Amino acid sequence: MRPPRLRAGDTLALVAPAGPVPADLLEKALPVLRGWGVEVRVGPCVRASPGSPPYLSAPDAARAAEFTEAWLDPGVRCVLAARGGYGVQRMLDLVDWATLRAAGPKVLAGSSDITALHRAVDVHLGLSTLFSPMPASVLFDDFAQEHLRRSLFEPEGTLVVRGGSALVPGRASGVLTGGNLSLLAAGIGTPEHGSARDAIVLLEDVTESVYRLDRMLTQLLRSGWFDGVRGIVLGSWAACGDPADVRALVVERLGPLGVPLVEEFGFGHVPSSPTLPLGVPVTLDADRGTLTFDTPALT
Repeated sequence: MRPPRLRAGDTLALVAPAGPVPADLLEKALPVLRGWGVEVRVGPCVRASPGSPPYLSAPDAARAAEFTEAWLDPGVRCVLAARGGYGVQRMLDLVDWATLRAAGPKVLAGSSDITALHRAVDVHLGLSTLFSPMPASVLFDDFAQEHLRRSLFEPEGTLVVRGGSALVPGRASGVLTGGNLSLLAAGIGTPEHGSARDAIVLLEDVTESVYRLDRMLTQLLRSGWFDGVRGIVLGSWAACGDPADVRALVVERLGPLGVPLVEEFGFGHVPSSPTLPLGVPVTLDADRGTLTFDTPALT
């Protein structure tokens, strides 16, 4: 299912399902969001003091309750993660997904650790979502803000995102899935691990050594997660070591899959990152470096 797009006057709920939210970045972002003509409802965990452990915005039960209450509120049309960090997987089993499913569709947006929430909404609710920049981040620049706004309010009938060069040439179509590599690998064996079968996969990460990227890709390959994949789109590998070493690893590990593979697509932990709809059909042309969406993520 595709959730409805936002309109002026709608309510957007800002939540913190992972790490603590920097207050200065939050206050800088709020006028931007309100400038879109929406009411912004800030969840209690967004402004909470860091939890225990301090890398969480609040205890697991509080973060699960914040997300649940936002989703069940009939006035809320979009649930936007203020930032990533770590912690989403810890709260997933505390969410009553059957109750959320009965509440009907709405938009989920975010990235990084929110990959685990994208997977859960896909598996449990069957909804398309938006892999997007998040407002309480230094990466939420003018381009990221505007691309997210247009994705929420004016989803294009045909969206073409242009990226870098082909590592394996070719053209393929499938449903877009994926996100942050660490979270996809950590999801193996959980109810939300899903599969890349018949999919075009997004992959990106940040501050991971090349050998750790190797381990995560190997885990996904050995688990069968990549079986039946149709194409792979690589985003940023910020602070993940020498880009040449990352490129060599990706070619060595993923090249034998024999599907179109394109790098440097500009999404992830970098400035000016586009918003990419997950759960909708796309066409990847590795030779041209394009990802074409013929169906908007929102109705």
